[in-house]
Amino acid sequence: MSPFELNGKTILVTGASSGLGKQTAITASRYGAKVIITGRNAVRLDETFRSLLGEGHMQILADLTIQADIDRLVAGIPQIHGLVHSTGISDMTPASYITSDTIAKTFRISFDAIVLLTSGVLRKKKLVKNNSAIVFISSISTRYPFTGGAMYVSAKAAIEGYSRVLAKELAPRGTRVNCIAPALVRTPMMNETAENYSQEVITQIEERQLLGLGNPDDVANSIVFFLSDASKWITAGHLILGGG
Repeated sequence: MSPFELNGKTILVTGASSGLGKQTAITASRYGAKVIITGRNAVRLDETFRSLLGEGHMQILADLTIQADIDRLVAGIPQIHGLVHSTGISDMTPASYITSDTIAKTFRISFDAIVLLTSGVLRKKKLVKNNSAIVFISSISTRYPFTGGAMYVSAKAAIEGYSRVLAKELAPRGTRVNCIAPALVRTPMMNETAENYSQEVITQIEERQLLGLGNPDDVANSIVFFLSDASKWITAGHLILGGG
C-alpha cells in the first residue's frame, strides 16, 4: 500500500458543508478513508455526503459554537485517525469598527470552536494513539496581512500558536499536528472577499501569485499528505500554499 493512501483510516472533517472542508472530505474518501463530516447547513452537508466515494462514511449536523453540539459530536464518533479543522469565517471589519461583539463572533467560530472540539476529542480518547494526525487550516495572511483583515488574521495567528503547543503535547502519544496556510483559493470565501472589496482586488492578488489562484483540491491534496503515513516524521509544521 502506498504511504500516501488513507485506507483503514477514519477522518473527521469540520466545516465540510462547503469550500475547503467539502473538498478535503471528498479527496480523503478518494484516497480510501472513511470520512466523518460535520457542518451547520444540513442541505449542503448532505450534498458533500453524497459526493463521497466508498462506504462507511458518516455525517453529523452540528454547530460547533454550541458546547452541547460539540459534546454530541464527540460522543457520536468512533475512534479516528485524523482530524481536519476547516471551520472559520472571513471577517472584513476595519480596525476602527471592531467591537467586543466582532471579536467574540470571530474567535468563537474561528478559534474557540476548534480548540474546544480538539479538547473534547482528546479528553474522550477518540483520537487513536500512534500515527494519528491533526491538521489546521490557517492562512498565508498571517505572513502577508491585508487591510481590513485584523480579526481574520488574528484568529488564524492564534490557531498557529495553539497548533505548535499542541504538537509538543501530543508528540509523546504519536500524534502529529500541522498547519497549512493557503493563499487565495477559489471558494465561496473568495467570493465573499470579492463582494467586500472588488473583483479588481481579486485580480491584483491573482497577478501577484506566480501560479495564479489555487483550487480547493490543491489544498485538499496537501491535507491528505499530512493525514497519510507519508508525513509520519513531520509535526509542528507550517506549509504555505501560495502559488509563489
